Amino acid sequence: MEKEREKESVSLSPRKNYMDNQGLDIMVEERDIAETTRNEDTGINLGNTPELSAFQRWCQQTFSKARQFYRTHAQLFQHILLGPLCTAYAAYLLAACILDFQRALALFVLTCLGLFFLAYSLIKRHFGQKLLRYGKPFGNSRLRLWLKWGVMAVTLVGLFLWLVIDTAQKPKQLISFAGICMFVIILFACFKHHFAVSWRTVFWGLMLDFALGILVIRTDPGFAAFQWLGQQFQVFISYTGAGSSFVFGNVLISDVFAFQVLPIIVFFSCVMSILSYLGIMQWVIVKMAWILQITLGTTAPETLSMAGNIFVGMTEAPLLIRPYLPDMTSSEVHAVMTGGFATISATVFGVYISFGIDPASLVSASVMAAPCALALSKLVYPEVEESKFKNKEGVKVSHGDQNNLLEAASSGAADSIGLIANIAVNLIAFLAVLAFINAALSWLGEMVNIEGLTFQVICSYILRPIAFMMGVDWADCPMVAELLGIKFFLNESVAFEQLSQYKDKRLSGIEEWVGGEKQWISVRAEIITTFSLCGFASLTAMGMTLRGLTSMVPQRKSDFAKVVTRALLTGSCVSLVNACVAGILYVPRGPEASCASFLNTRDFIGPSYEIYMCCRELFQSIPLNNSGQLPFSQVWTRTGFSANTLANCCGLYNHASCTKNGPFV
Repeated sequence: MEKEREKESVSLSPRKNYMDNQGLDIMVEERDIAETTRNEDTGINLGNTPELSAFQRWCQQTFSKARQFYRTHAQLFQHILLGPLCTAYAAYLLAACILDFQRALALFVLTCLGLFFLAYSLIKRHFGQKLLRYGKPFGNSRLRLWLKWGVMAVTLVGLFLWLVIDTAQKPKQLISFAGICMFVIILFACFKHHFAVSWRTVFWGLMLDFALGILVIRTDPGFAAFQWLGQQFQVFISYTGAGSSFVFGNVLISDVFAFQVLPIIVFFSCVMSILSYLGIMQWVIVKMAWILQITLGTTAPETLSMAGNIFVGMTEAPLLIRPYLPDMTSSEVHAVMTGGFATISATVFGVYISFGIDPASLVSASVMAAPCALALSKLVYPEVEESKFKNKEGVKVSHGDQNNLLEAASSGAADSIGLIANIAVNLIAFLAVLAFINAALSWLGEMVNIEGLTFQVICSYILRPIAFMMGVDWADCPMVAELLGIKFFLNESVAFEQLSQYKDKRLSGIEEWVGGEKQWISVRAEIITTFSLCGFASLTAMGMTLRGLTSMVPQRKSDFAKVVTRALLTGSCVSLVNACVAGILYVPRGPEASCASFLNTRDFIGPSYEIYMCCRELFQSIPLNNSGQLPFSQVWTRTGFSANTLANCCGLYNHASCTKNGPFV
């Protein structure tokens, strides 16, 4: 009789008492092994088996006693085994920190996080009931109400004061804040059940989104951590080359998009399947869901699905809560759909990183989208039904049906075939459709003497106000609006590919304007655009979501169809709100703040973005006299630049300062 696999039961339910809501309890069921070993332990001879010799009976009894002794003292043996292992790891970590703490910083931080969750589990197990008794005074409804509104008021005042101080020197950031207010007001006004909105979920969801943005964008440790994480993603996907070069050859993977990018999905899918089999992915998802639940007060299934969307796709995340989909309310289903539209899966991270998109922005945008999606989902479609999961004991998360690690790796790689085919055919189809639409629009425009009419041009006019309210400079708004239109009406992959072309032009150091046409967008606009594109919210994704959910719960097809359009619009606004948060918090980093020292010590071997920006600052800092020549004797001490620097800049770029004999007058 085969042993049943170990299952995890994860308690995600919010409880009635404020202090009782301690998050996610992980409970492990013991394997049922009594029946499989009963006959062996008793030494009973069944059937027509020949009589055993005295030595064989002694061996069998000795083995049974040893096994029984091990079962009786299994916990002691575990401690004996874990003791030396933990000691060895502690010695290894100490040696790594002593040799080079900077190099071992990532290992040290990960160890501290593991110890934090271990300490939390131990404290909850041994002192949980005592802590709950200490929190009983807060169970008073009047005290809880005053405490809740007091914390909200302090947070709002703190946010207002921070905005006043922070934007005093950079008022442009207030445009992005106005954009957040605009999107939230539009969503609230356009849908029903206004009086049923849970303002706790909306408020803390947006505050958690903003707090994550401050951590990632403004603080040096957070910025460095996510930059490091993005770099590790880049290193991680580089290992794909070992397999793809063996199968396809070095020439194909270096020149052909399909062989260069799509194998990354196979590698990511394989690794994600291994992590799921080991339970690591479920553990991470559960911990993130715990943070969301105790903060926002949402129900178990919708919270777990939202946390899962950070790592898996919009059709895979609902599999985590598949047994509960038939009983979920419309508001909970709407939250599940919104989470799928507002995020992108870790599997396609590698594809977009290979395009050249900033990895740190992709990771932070997907993480920030989870609380924001829950907040806006409950604003658009608040709970008006009685959920069956408010007092539920637990939501079970299985490890899958693989029997071993190798099967998990193989099945994960095989499962990626569908995703690879979907991405490939969508890119082929949408790029072809876009070319056809542009040709048709150009032909129609020529009939009325309108030259260059394309889908992108139309989007650049219609969506330009939205781009501007996100905080994008007006000169960059047409190009950003084009990308927003491509993402919503076609596919986010096509939009990211176009964004990567703009970034490549910027990094190559070509001039910003060529022949009256803008060639690239600023770094700030790139970051804001990356946040706005980071989501599966497109018209084509509606069908995928409906097909995925309907295949799990066919009897609720009509319920899914009623909320999918609303969820799509909400998911789109989540990405736009995140882009506004990035617009508020973005600060330039790098050589932009010290161009004089950068150019004076730079070898002008070829153009680059940094050289172009600093040369432009140099050109703007040099006034011309009425004859168009430079007052050479008065310029250099005031600007900090040298004459040789100007000559080098003039060798790369054309400017009025570079007229004949201009720099040497």
